[in-house]
Amino acid sequence: MTGAGALREHAGAVTAASELGASCANGHLRDGDAITIGDVTLRALATPGHTRDSMSFTTPGHVFTGDALFVRGTGRTDFQNGDSGALYDSITQKLFALPDETLVWPGHDYHGHAVSSIGEERRLNPRVAGKTREEFMQIMGELELAPPKKIQIAVPANLACGRQQSGP
Repeated sequence: MTGAGALREHAGAVTAASELGASCANGHLRDGDAITIGDVTLRALATPGHTRDSMSFTTPGHVFTGDALFVRGTGRTDFQNGDSGALYDSITQKLFALPDETLVWPGHDYHGHAVSSIGEERRLNPRVAGKTREEFMQIMGELELAPPKKIQIAVPANLACGRQQSGP
């Protein structure tokens, strides 16, 4: 679950989300918007597919891909407004449009890989390299992944900036 609400509350952090995402964020981003943190400017890049409000962030030579593109993998698309066709488009039309040498920093990794590059992923990512949109959608549809632990708690909490909603 996100800790955005707790960081805002305890550290005075300013939170931001996609304009399609959590309404509780301090600000909402659209594709191309900029965020400046000290001397670093990040450009928001709408990369829907894992969720409809997925965002990646670029700065010269780097892209932070969240759950859109992993090192040799991609985010899943079978829950939380996922759309495998939209994810394929986000990866191939937006992320793969970046220069080959751009370092890819995924939101997390399951195999011990911290970083890759756009060129490596374009050539070696088994889900998208050389695949058509239809082939990618078939791959994603046949993954048969177990639901994430606590998904029924995490999704509503993420949309509420980390606050769990109390039940009746």
